[in-house]
This record gives sequence, structure tokens and C-alpha cells, in this order.
Amino acid sequence: MDAPRAVVIGSGIGGLTAAVALHRSGWQVTVLERAGSLRPVGAGIGLAPNAQRALDVIGLGDEIRSLAAWQGEGGMRGPDGRWLSRTDSTAAAERFGGPLVLVHRATLIDRIAARLPASAIRTDCPAYLVDPGVAGGRRAMIRTADGTTEADLVVGADGIHSGVRGALFPDHAGPSYAGFTTWRVVVPAPPEPFAPHETWGRGALWGTQPLKDGRIYAYAAAVAPAGERADDERAELLRRFGDWHTPVPEIIAAAGPEDVLRNDVYQMNRPLPAFHRGRTVLVGDSAHAMAPTLGQGGNQAIEDGIVLAHHVAPGRDLGAGLAGYTADRLPRTTAVVRKAAQVTRLMRMSSAPAVAVRDFVMSTLSRLGPGLVLRTFDGIADWRPPQHTYAAGTKDAQARPRSASPEEDRDVRR
Repeated sequence: MDAPRAVVIGSGIGGLTAAVALHRSGWQVTVLERAGSLRPVGAGIGLAPNAQRALDVIGLGDEIRSLAAWQGEGGMRGPDGRWLSRTDSTAAAERFGGPLVLVHRATLIDRIAARLPASAIRTDCPAYLVDPGVAGGRRAMIRTADGTTEADLVVGADGIHSGVRGALFPDHAGPSYAGFTTWRVVVPAPPEPFAPHETWGRGALWGTQPLKDGRIYAYAAAVAPAGERADDERAELLRRFGDWHTPVPEIIAAAGPEDVLRNDVYQMNRPLPAFHRGRTVLVGDSAHAMAPTLGQGGNQAIEDGIVLAHHVAPGRDLGAGLAGYTADRLPRTTAVVRKAAQVTRLMRMSSAPAVAVRDFVMSTLSRLGPGLVLRTFDGIADWRPPQHTYAAGTKDAQARPRSASPEEDRDVRR
């Protein structure tokens, strides 16, 4: 009997993770990407322990952990350099069972894609959902430049402005502007060492984080009208952040105008009624676009791909599997979207009295104990996938072999 066929529309982090997980569970997978290459738009991404454990399922978790660069102290600062709160890499790793790992998006994309057959990925291939299909009935249909093709499963991983989501839920409002814009840059490390930090100002923030290869990933955010752009975004960064504490000005000075990426932020304020319809399912930003204020967008997309493959293993009832995926993922991602929106409201504060109160509360919590700050990620970074993982390098490492099926895996965990 031929393996069932899955078509993934979009080759971002969530789409590729889903493709690899489905391929490993026995699906014949094709990834369709409209761009001419897999070169991602973006700079760095933080992978928390929840995403690392999800990547354990496809054999990639330890590779990612080996790229951890944060050692020692870090925390949150004010623009003048004073520390609002402090923590350290060891405390974070002990609390959540692993380190926070900053990687370049291109590195992550390359490592996930390498786990697929080269023939599975088709670039320069825009694809459109024609018919979502019926679970237990007719197959889904996709249109490309080559014509119309059928699939047993379609995975919509086509991003914030997803065409697949629009086809499944045409009455849903979709994402809305979150009220701020972001900049990202990767540059060589400055001569003077520094502690990794996120610095909060009035309606603005800046983050400076090390990468394993010796470069620095920096990101900034500021309240701004949607669609606003500067002729020179590097000059715009200098205007907004050039008088902030070291090493912020040095990081900006090290970047060329062409190195600075700017994107407005959109979020799904109103959750979808489901993440699937018929034989078609959504992952990542297509399903639950969120503000980056928790750094969980890519992490949740990785979780999606792993959980989806768990529920739709070949031989199982597809309709029940997709319903199980929605039941698992919709409540969790809705909660993360809402928590990210709450942090966004704190970041967007611009009045001096409100910012003073915010900073006082942060400093007070830090003095009471760094664990209070880390609690923001309780219930998020400590997530574990439904499948067995080797979880090497973490406190919950297990030696038993991987289960052959989701049913066997549940039996092992009982």
C-alpha cells in the first residue's frame, strides 16, 4: 500500500518541522514554497526548552542545544544602563530543563530541511488551496503553475497573511496590527564583553544576544504607525536608540544600512474556531500569529509540527487526528498569544509615570528573587511533546527506545 501523501504549503520553521515529522511517521511529503529558495526572511530566533524538546522528536534537539551561547548573567535594563532585573543561564536551564538557544534562522532552516529528501522541497512554486477535502471522503486539492493536484493532507504553513487560512475561514478577521514595529540585525561582536540583555524604554525596547559563531543578534521594537518606513533604517535606529547604554550604539554602528531588517508586528487577537477543516490543517503564524514579546512564535510553530504528526500517524482516523490536534493546540497557543499581548502592553507604555511604575515593579520582583521573573515562562518553556523523546542533555533524559506508534507511546507513558 502506498504511503499517504501530505502537501505542505510554505517552508518556514513550522512548515518544515511538520514536513520532517510527517515524513518520519510514514507520510510521503512535498513542501511547496513560493520563494526561489529556502533563504529565510529574518535574523535570529530564540529556541526555548519547549521547542528543543519538540525537536528531540525529529532528532535535532541536541544539535540545537550545542549552539547555546549564553553563559552567566543577563537580564533587563533601563536605557541608562541600570539593571531592572537579573537572572543567569543556569537558573533558566534548571527551571525549564534546558538552555535558551539563540540561532540564526538560516541555520535552523538548513538543519531542519536537511532531514527531508531533497526531492521533497519545491521552490519557486506558489500553491493555492482549491478544496480542503473531507476527512474520510474526497481528497484535498491544490493548484500550482503545473495544474491541480490532490493530497490526503494539506498543511497550511504560509505565514501571517495565510491564503490557506483565508480559504478555510473566510469570515475570520485575521491578524491585526499590534501597534509596534521591529528591527533586527546580526553583526560582529563588539570588542568589549557585555552581559546579554533586553532594555526597556518608553514605548521601545532593545535586545542584544550572543550567537554561537561569535556574532551578535540584536533586535529592537518601538511604537509606530503601521507601514511607516525610513529611507535609512540604520539611521532610524541611531535616532531612536543611539543614546542608550553600551553596547547599543556600538551594535548599531557596526551594521550597514542593508543589514537592518524592519517588519511591522501583527497578531491574531481573535482565535480561529479550529485549526483544521476537512483534510487541511494550519500550523505556525497561519494559525496563531503572535507578538514576539515572549519570543515564542517560532517555538510554537515547532510544537505545532510535532504535535500534528503525533495525531495523524498513518493508519489512524484522519478526522479524529485533526480534531485532536486542534484540541491540543488551540487552547495552548491562544493562551500564549494572550500572554504575549499582555507583555506588549507593558512594552508600549510611553508616559513617564507609567514607565516609572513598570520599572519599579520589575526591580522589586528581581530583588525578591530571579525566579519570579522566570515565572513568566512557566507553563510555556516547560512544555513536553506527546511523543517520547531522548531529551538528551536535560534533566528528564530517558533511555527507553522510541515507540513505534502513538498508541504504543501512550502505553509506555502510563
